[in-house]
Amino acid sequence: MKITGYDLFTLPPRWIFLRIETSEGIVGWGELTLGGRQQAVCKLASRMLENYLIGKDPLETERIWQLLYRTGFDRGGPIQMTAIAGIDQALWDIKGKHADMPVYQLLGGKARDRVRIYQMINGQNAEELGKAANKLVNNGVKALKINPTTDFHSAERKELIQNTVELISKVDSVVDDEVKIGIDLHGRADKATSKRLVNLLEPYDPMFIEEPVSPEYANYYTNIARNTSIPVATGERLYSRWDFRDLFETHALDIIQPDPSHAGGISETTKIAHVAAMYDVGVAPDQTNGPISLASCIQIDASIQPFSIQEVGFDVTQFEESRFSEYLENPSIFSIENGFIEIPDGPGLGIQIDEDTVREFASVNHVDWSTPIMTDADGSVGEW
Repeated sequence: MKITGYDLFTLPPRWIFLRIETSEGIVGWGELTLGGRQQAVCKLASRMLENYLIGKDPLETERIWQLLYRTGFDRGGPIQMTAIAGIDQALWDIKGKHADMPVYQLLGGKARDRVRIYQMINGQNAEELGKAANKLVNNGVKALKINPTTDFHSAERKELIQNTVELISKVDSVVDDEVKIGIDLHGRADKATSKRLVNLLEPYDPMFIEEPVSPEYANYYTNIARNTSIPVATGERLYSRWDFRDLFETHALDIIQPDPSHAGGISETTKIAHVAAMYDVGVAPDQTNGPISLASCIQIDASIQPFSIQEVGFDVTQFEESRFSEYLENPSIFSIENGFIEIPDGPGLGIQIDEDTVREFASVNHVDWSTPIMTDADGSVGEW
């Protein structure tokens, strides 16, 4: 079997799907969404496929991963690793379909039967967040994540910290004790703010605090971990096992959040997870993109020992009317029951892409999404 061709589809809301076809008629799908960097990722993925992969055996996933990663003097970072990720996912999809097995079987088999999930909630104020939390809980979600922060400017630190704590308090007050709440600071807090804020959030017993500082200051995680009992999480902006290595050695992390659509695909994310197990660190894959990304996450979640919880990037209260559902022929594969998604047992990634819908939307919707510009009150550029 040989790789014979490919198609890239830029789709609303801001997703990039990759379709790889083979000489035996088996088709694999991957996702290489990187918000605001669509053109760069598509260009690199096209060059990789045309220069290196046409005519290659798609079952040689490890050799191809090494080829794409090591061919070229410069390596790593979000654009290269996202391009590799989408290709890698599609090749694993082909491999599973060729073997008539789910990908998780090829990764060693099931370590669990279902995947615990959580979803981000959004709102402009405490009342909106409380309503969003109640709505999700009523639809079977048992864990939530809140990003309660705007950009922290030092002159306004006290007011912003108070507002953040009030938002968390409101959500905590409207959900049952069994509903877990994660807190994502999105790297927006400086060190002084995160130190104070983490202590004030202790009484709410969150399931984790994510990116309390931005990745550039990762050496500060040790200080945060030393001064809080809240599990510390990070990883959506790290792209390989080498990026995680120094953080593992600090023993400051409790949960890592690699994204299989950014961190080198199924191959690399699985290796990152196996290293995490050596340090007793849980794995909660980041997932804010489309259905192929989530399907890839679930195949990894099914097979790894240190799995913690899985983010889902769709609104479960509007799933049937969402883009997430429209691109699938079997959207019920992601049904949530009592806080879990059952692990699909179909071949490959376990999903069936509605190719006609994908081609239709790609032909009429030219998506060129850019990251919004965030500014502080004084006009300075803030963290997205």
